[in-house]
Amino acid sequence: MNIDTVVDQEYVGHSFRALADAPTSALRGISVKDAKALAQAFNVHTVRELAELKFVKWAAAITALAGEEQETPAEQARETLLDSGVEMTFPASDPVSVDAGITRIEVPPEIVNAHDDHQHAAKVEHSTQKGLKKEEAGAH
Repeated sequence: MNIDTVVDQEYVGHSFRALADAPTSALRGISVKDAKALAQAFNVHTVRELAELKFVKWAAAITALAGEEQETPAEQARETLLDSGVEMTFPASDPVSVDAGITRIEVPPEIVNAHDDHQHAAKVEHSTQKGLKKEEAGAH
């Protein structure tokens, strides 16, 4: 990584020692106003002081360890229950039998309003009959 990409233009080419002792506003994205707020809130004036701030160290440690943390037993149980529920609903291991009685809808039903009839039984039947009639008329 080229360090010059993370510092303001006036600090390009400076050594790491010089950058560590530079004001926090030397970092790209921290304005002079932001630097004053850091100084007021945390008594931080330099890049080194910012890096050594205990809150920054805590945040860096938490972030580094978050990717390595194992799931809690409750999270593992929840995931297992979810997987089992999905498997019971959509069993991936059950092959579709040739004589399973699966009906293929040749003509897709028209879009219907699900508010009144969430199963659409009557509307699907009507749409299918209408579509079949259209196919018969087109075949003749």
